[in-house]
Amino acid sequence: MIAGEASGDLHGSNVIRQLFEMDSSLKIRCWGGDLMKKEGGDLVKHIRELAFMGFQEVLMNLRTILRNMKQCKADIEDFQPDALLLIDYPGFNLRIAEWAKAKGIPVYYYVSPQVWAWKQSRVFKIRKVVDHMFVILPFEKAFYEKFDYEVDFVGHPLLDAIQRYEEEKSAGKFILRNGLSTKPIIAVLPGSRRQEIAKKLPVMLQSLENVSDYQIVIAGAPSMDESYYAEFLPENAKIVFGQTYDLLANSVAAIVTSGTATLETALFKVPEVVCYKSSPVSYHIAKRLVKIKYISLVNLIMDREVVKELIQGDCTAEKIRHELNRILPGGESRSKMEKDFTELTQILGGGGASKKVAQYLLKTIPKA
Repeated sequence: MIAGEASGDLHGSNVIRQLFEMDSSLKIRCWGGDLMKKEGGDLVKHIRELAFMGFQEVLMNLRTILRNMKQCKADIEDFQPDALLLIDYPGFNLRIAEWAKAKGIPVYYYVSPQVWAWKQSRVFKIRKVVDHMFVILPFEKAFYEKFDYEVDFVGHPLLDAIQRYEEEKSAGKFILRNGLSTKPIIAVLPGSRRQEIAKKLPVMLQSLENVSDYQIVIAGAPSMDESYYAEFLPENAKIVFGQTYDLLANSVAAIVTSGTATLETALFKVPEVVCYKSSPVSYHIAKRLVKIKYISLVNLIMDREVVKELIQGDCTAEKIRHELNRILPGGESRSKMEKDFTELTQILGGGGASKKVAQYLLKTIPKA
């Protein structure tokens, strides 16, 4: 099982849990993170060594990426798996899929690459090298049907993850555990990779410089050390690690980097402002290639602007502050956004995504 980012680690861990509940004799070797390891996966390589974003950053780290790919292939050959489950992370995983398919290893893919956004030609490669695809966004099934490729829409795994959290959470302990005050919380989710944190966190925090009625709490990335955040952290902000759902459950609003976190925040019904900022080179290349109207999953799924997206030049402290004021308690846009989030949850369908994936795997994987 291979995941290369924090969201993939989360989704992979839920599949691992379901697989072990159905068959405790399984051996699951993985590239992922702490969550996959916690659920019993034999962790070989951590996501902190894998996560690179943007065209410029990938080029700068190309030697490391190629070395990781070589090591991954050698590790798969040594383990001789009955099947390979790849989770998102397409730049790396599609190359592994092509190699594994040629080796006769059954290849399953969970969380489709965003081929509907750019590089639609990738679908033809996916058809050749992926034996079965599990998709998590409702419009993806129809997209693949246009290319005569049958995929399974299993629902979004975040619904399961959040439901499990709601069942297990201990109300009120988050505030005490982290020494927080009684002021309402504004959450700051700057992403999980070094490059995006460096680009976005300073401007996010700058937008909150004169906030006095709220406390600011940053969701630290599990793959990063606390020392990395020291240069960014003002006196009026605190940082927590491994507690993003606790943070969202206790927040009144959020400033969120584009990605899975935008959907997580919406499913907790926390009004949010979405930010995106990358290196100029990466941004201008992406702008020419990407073929979608929105960058946040919330707006993509709803097919309209539900949350405000502040992209590149618009991602300024002044504009973030303006949009934040509109969604804080008493703000003009807050009530409408909360209603839209309820509709979003309904569109995503029922839960059980991880269980459906696990059941399909156990039914179809050829046993050695």
